[in-house]
Amino acid sequence: MEAPSIRHDDSGRRFSTRVDGHDAFLDYELEGGVLAITHTLVPPEIGGRGIAARLVEAALAHARGEHLKVRPRCSYAVAYLGRHHQYADLLAP
Repeated sequence: MEAPSIRHDDSGRRFSTRVDGHDAFLDYELEGGVLAITHTLVPPEIGGRGIAARLVEAALAHARGEHLKVRPRCSYAVAYLGRHHQYADLLAP
């Protein structure tokens, strides 16, 4: 599968993609210098394809580029960051 194109809606604080007619997204809040990942949703029809991971990676790349720390608040982001230690430097205390 080709990697989905991820869009960033800065004013809506959302990363999103559309795959096979279904929308998947990651929502976040900005708290000072911290990007707090609050919700990740991938419909079951397109689940199991790594789409949630791509959304989290886009959010992490954005945080790194903007010199923000990250606070995972949704269970998927917590699990993702627990498995990918290369992002440990981004975690907010």
